[in-house]
Amino acid sequence: GGAEAGPRRLRAGAMAGFVRELERRDGPALRLEQRAAGGVGCVVWDAALVLAKFLETGACPLARRHVLELGAGTGAVGIMAATLGANVTVTDLEELQELLMVNIENNKHLVTGSVRAKVLKWGEDVTEFQPPPDYILMADCIYYEESLEPLLKTLKDLTGPDTCVLCCYEQRTMGKNPEIERKYFELLQRDFELEKIPLDRHDEEYRSEDIHIVNIHRKQTVGP
Repeated sequence: GGAEAGPRRLRAGAMAGFVRELERRDGPALRLEQRAAGGVGCVVWDAALVLAKFLETGACPLARRHVLELGAGTGAVGIMAATLGANVTVTDLEELQELLMVNIENNKHLVTGSVRAKVLKWGEDVTEFQPPPDYILMADCIYYEESLEPLLKTLKDLTGPDTCVLCCYEQRTMGKNPEIERKYFELLQRDFELEKIPLDRHDEEYRSEDIHIVNIHRKQTVGP
């Protein structure tokens, strides 16, 4: 079990050099710059790889769909969606915009839809991101207890009845992680239906026992 359970290539090179190549089924790899200093948003995390490669399986039709990525970091997942024909807005905090722009620029020749970067701070006004997107993508967005409420508010504000939220996360057993995770899913279930995507539907190479993809929808409100 533990870290060895996942394919080793997922973990190899997470910090090696500053450019992470992410192979694609069709055509050249994505080239993703990373930043060694500056906190969590700057490395292509394993959950992002797993979610990006899951999108390539074609399980969710992305062509001409409106897609929003939350906590995009390097933009790996959103840029992959844009290579699959989606019209994507990758969002993160102000300090990650430059990295997002660089990665959009480096991969724009592979994009068949469109992709742009915007600042979105969880819990704040989302008017400029309306109408609701077809898909919201999130990879490894649950790690701070204080961000749970703002993140849930943002999800509620952004989703329409037909929005599909794909949340990919690595199950972490250290410290407060399990508690934060449990609280997140508990709060989420007040307004959303959750369905775990079985491992055998993940990309056959980029998958790991401890990385989960959950398909999340707004609960259908009954009555007036």
